[in-house]
Amino acid sequence: MTEAWSYEGGPLVTTSFGGTVTLVEGVTFCISGGTGDIRREGGQGLFFRDTRYLSQFELEVDTLTLDSLAVNCTAPYEGEFVARRPPRPGTADSTLLVIRRRYVGNGMLEEISVHNLGREATGVVLALHVEADFAGLFEVKEDRVAPRIGVEHSINEGTMRLALRQGSETREVALSATSDAIVTSGQFLWQFAVAPRGVWNATVEVVPAVDGVEAPRRYRIGQPIETSQPATQLAAWRSSAPAVTTPDEHLNRLLISCAEDLGALRIFDPEMPERTVIAAGAPWFMTLFGRDSLLTGWMLLPLDPTLALGTLQTLGRLQGTKVDPLTEEEPGRILHEVRSGLDTGLALGGNSVYYGSIDATPLFVMLLGELRRWGVSPAEVETLLPNADRALSWIEQFGDRDGDGFIEYKRATDRGLINQGWKDSFDGVTFASGAIAEAPIALCEVQGYAFAAFLARSHFAKEAGDLPAAREWAQKAEDLKRRFNEVFWLPERGYFALGLDAEKKPIDALTSNVGHCLWTGIVDEDKAASVASHLLSADMFTGFGVRTLSASMGAYNPMSYHNGSVWPHDTSIVAAGLMRYGFVRESQTLTTSLLDAAEKLGGHLPELFCGFDRDEFSVPIPYPTSCSPQAWASASPLHLLRSMLRFDPAVSAGKLWCDPQVPDRYLPLQVERLHLAGAKVSVEVRSGGWDVKGVPDDIEVLRAARAPTTSGSLSQQ
Repeated sequence: MTEAWSYEGGPLVTTSFGGTVTLVEGVTFCISGGTGDIRREGGQGLFFRDTRYLSQFELEVDTLTLDSLAVNCTAPYEGEFVARRPPRPGTADSTLLVIRRRYVGNGMLEEISVHNLGREATGVVLALHVEADFAGLFEVKEDRVAPRIGVEHSINEGTMRLALRQGSETREVALSATSDAIVTSGQFLWQFAVAPRGVWNATVEVVPAVDGVEAPRRYRIGQPIETSQPATQLAAWRSSAPAVTTPDEHLNRLLISCAEDLGALRIFDPEMPERTVIAAGAPWFMTLFGRDSLLTGWMLLPLDPTLALGTLQTLGRLQGTKVDPLTEEEPGRILHEVRSGLDTGLALGGNSVYYGSIDATPLFVMLLGELRRWGVSPAEVETLLPNADRALSWIEQFGDRDGDGFIEYKRATDRGLINQGWKDSFDGVTFASGAIAEAPIALCEVQGYAFAAFLARSHFAKEAGDLPAAREWAQKAEDLKRRFNEVFWLPERGYFALGLDAEKKPIDALTSNVGHCLWTGIVDEDKAASVASHLLSADMFTGFGVRTLSASMGAYNPMSYHNGSVWPHDTSIVAAGLMRYGFVRESQTLTTSLLDAAEKLGGHLPELFCGFDRDEFSVPIPYPTSCSPQAWASASPLHLLRSMLRFDPAVSAGKLWCDPQVPDRYLPLQVERLHLAGAKVSVEVRSGGWDVKGVPDDIEVLRAARAPTTSGSLSQQ
């Protein structure tokens, strides 16, 4: 079974729309109510490696349920629950305060303190009710947990153990407590008296185990929390993140919160602990996703290039080697997602790794090329070039199913994703009429990713002195670009088709996908202005971002997942594409609109929000099940910042293009600790001028924007 990944991060948003509280530390997360109690319903539980290890963890005082007073979360792994015992009959106030301090990570540590605020001693009976069903993540998330048969309970020397054996696999959780707890099946019981103004304390430790191997403890009883691994990692992350100063306080706070959220989503490969990657989102997607992790790694290059490197190394280790229709694995293919747990049969493809993504493979090569541009050493890149070549072979042999030069997808069995681009809902690819397109489907943005991948390989060959190979890959990029602009362009509509369907008929819906084509540079310059105009039209632009689907299309629904909603990462990519082609005003419009949305959403950007017009609702309308934090949404403001700075390095060529175009509302703007080629670079932008400092001496600063299309000239790179 493929191992899960573990946490490396910083704080995140912890309260949900339903009033629950979520704490996260890598492959462990805990969802509870406001008192700290965990109940079986509502998706609550303590989860480790995609399995629920606690389905009940309820505290009672004198047989009464606690009243919640407050919840305080200062780190992603830490929560403080303040509650009281309900007032005794005939009294208006309570004198018994209960504080639970919870720390999650490879299980859980909980410190319980009972404070007597009264003037006389009080007797207390404290009971903690515990149960574990070992339900799988998908069962819990989708509210279809079947009753578990065979969960074993045992007590040995004050430690309660609950275990489930399923075939050759076992899952077990051990719970122990201090302060002379009486341990019975499913319960810890304390009976004590608390002096006037006195405090009573106890600690409960929860340790999960997989196949007989206990998870390494993140916390120790009696150890100061600030010396624990999660706490020290959080401090290191905060000290290395870029620092931004601007008179716009909302932007200052947003960039800080984004960096903190992204810290919470860092996980590491258990087989290579030095490799850090980005999980897709909390709480249900704290695992490696190909597309999500690759795009997020790209957006975070100015913050920490090692995240992109670790993502590439880990995805390369799990790159496809064989043909398997169930998991859709194919030689050279990059995975879609990784899962673990006892219910992987319910996951996509019925296994722990699923490969049904059409875009992760070209994005892999594309990111490797960009990582080299940011100054990662040639030796690191060299080790990944064989993976890149296998990915390129997949593009040409498996991705291009019919030999027409375009990459298309069709799921191999009825267990896979129907749509395998980023809009992967079943109805995410439609014609202007609203009719659902039939696979095989060639998506427009995927051709752009392939174009960029071919160019990246050309530049690697040039850097290695292999000019014939450099010319060959550059010609492949040029050929793809030419055919794309011929076949996908809809002259009567003035924009590119979303894709080609099974009959090679253009899918004529107007979507945000065409903005990704600007981002990759596959669009001919004579068509770019028309594309930009459509993206900023009233049917596409809400005032808070770009809709995934135009309001004039038949399938449009602003409350849908992919057919009219606004995705922050999508809008940030469109803004980057517009800036690449020189549409500065249009890019700035999208940038300020999305940053306004973040301000009105409490200083965070969720996975998506509804696509209503800003004139209709003055605040963005949330999408009910949106993840927050979600990796590429949290990375979007940093991506927008890079676009505004027009900060575009090519370290291997000894060049840095920089020509900031920052809206006046953010000036003066100072950005420090941009990570480039091992150096920390700062950029200061003022009204009428700008400076860049800290650039290594062997890199020439070109005070201009890089040319938007570069396929015809390797010298541009």
